[in-house]
Amino acid sequence: MFCALNLKLMLGLCIRRLLTTLPTALLVATFVFLLLRILPGDPLDVLLGETALPANRDALSAALKLDQPLLSAYGSYLLGLVQGNWGQSFYSQQPVLNMLWQRLPATLELGLAALAVALTIAIPAGVIAALNQQKWVDKAVLGTTTLLFALPSFVLGPLLMLIVAVWLGWLPVAGRGELAHVVLPAITLGAALSALTARLLRNSLLEILNKVYITTAQAKGASFWRQLCNHLLPNALLPVVTIVALQAGVVLTGAVLTEAVFAWPGVGQLLVDALAQRDYPLIQATVLFIALVYLLMSVLADVGVAALDPRVRDQWGAS
Repeated sequence: MFCALNLKLMLGLCIRRLLTTLPTALLVATFVFLLLRILPGDPLDVLLGETALPANRDALSAALKLDQPLLSAYGSYLLGLVQGNWGQSFYSQQPVLNMLWQRLPATLELGLAALAVALTIAIPAGVIAALNQQKWVDKAVLGTTTLLFALPSFVLGPLLMLIVAVWLGWLPVAGRGELAHVVLPAITLGAALSALTARLLRNSLLEILNKVYITTAQAKGASFWRQLCNHLLPNALLPVVTIVALQAGVVLTGAVLTEAVFAWPGVGQLLVDALAQRDYPLIQATVLFIALVYLLMSVLADVGVAALDPRVRDQWGAS
């Protein structure tokens, strides 16, 4: 009975959070639609060249529905989104949703590998730094995480390529194929997330170390590992869950620079190609897809925290 009530509460929370994201998704779709049309340049010049005949330009403009009034084009765009028709690419003439689904496995592979790298580094580093506060280990962790967080992916990526792939020859330079191909992009993408997560976990652990129940556990003679597994980590990981879930949305769908640096054929690389070609439907679909995934991850973060923390469940149950 208790589990059924909890499941009902979590389902209600998930539905409510999803409903609150609808206005944001509509706002994102609107901004993407408008911004692409006020940017300088003409997609017809890209497709046909500036020396194309006026008759050819008019025919292509009508075929691509670029001659519609702004409000009419916006209405058709929103109607297509609701119906699952996100448009066709100007260049390939394929449905843009099909192109996104084709690139999604590569981005998922890179994103999950980057999250694994980040958590593998961040959890031990955060725990070690918190248990050695103000010692040289703590200062080393803080200094390293500051450096990793400050290094953008378009700087760290080429550095890793130059040192590890070119000079040492240990790993492939770019592309997607064997397992070795994902190592450098995953490290590049997961570095900043590992730094942020490690610092957040350290600060959270330092707050919990001063709690009464930790002192009580120590007085009862609880072992270090029991304190860590039963009291410290379960409570310290609550804010980390939120950050990791939100960053996962960025990692899984927003790795534009990393995918471009390593020629990784994912959603980010698809967006770079679409921007270069001024492929309006593909740009709109890719940016909207990224935004929707980020919103979905924020919903999952709230639901995850509510599942872990009974106090949050009680608040949502009372609201």
